[in-house]
Amino acid sequence: MERHFEHQIEKLKTRVIKMCSLVDEQVEFALRAVDEENMELASLVKERDNKVDKYDVKIDKICQKIFALNQPVAMDLRLIMSSLTINSNLERIGDIAVNLAEGAMLLKQKPSFWGRTHIKEMSVLAKEMIKNSIDAFIEGNAKLAEKVVQSDDRLDSLNAENHKILIEIMKETPENIEPAVHLLVMSRQLERLGDHATNISEDVYFIVEAEMIKHNYEKYLFGEDEEDDQD
Repeated sequence: MERHFEHQIEKLKTRVIKMCSLVDEQVEFALRAVDEENMELASLVKERDNKVDKYDVKIDKICQKIFALNQPVAMDLRLIMSSLTINSNLERIGDIAVNLAEGAMLLKQKPSFWGRTHIKEMSVLAKEMIKNSIDAFIEGNAKLAEKVVQSDDRLDSLNAENHKILIEIMKETPENIEPAVHLLVMSRQLERLGDHATNISEDVYFIVEAEMIKHNYEKYLFGEDEEDDQD
């Protein structure tokens, strides 16, 4: 019975890692589609979204099966619980990759004011956060998970700056409005990629350190004193 349980846990880890790899590649292809104005890559991302959805269902099912047939405790329990939410975040990252691919199709070509925005910098940072969150899960690396969480503020700031820049660009000429709107949407999608990478990293931290860092992670990462409980 114990050997069967260990086999199920390894099967779960393997499926989550495969989902991670697939989603990471989807984001890579979507961002390349935008940067290289490559509509074939954009179409490929849309075509492969069904594969992401299938992995989502498979991971949910194996988690449900392990809970139904076993009584996991300690780190195994944390792994199973977190795998459900990690899986959900990976599925949402896959959806955002599709949104970015569709954005590339609508944009077709990068506008002349592309270089005035922070889209490229956001793309690099969001992809790095996703990669690091995945590596943190695979390696059980809490420090790497912390790095992702700490990066999220920078991505949020770039998104806010993008909005200001693009609104000013839209005011310059009516021809700028449509492509600028596409970039506003794209900027928001990139910011959301960072949010999901952060969520995954918070779950990794929980698996490894058995400490919740959602919403109030600063006291864990930066050594702040825990506030007194309020009634």
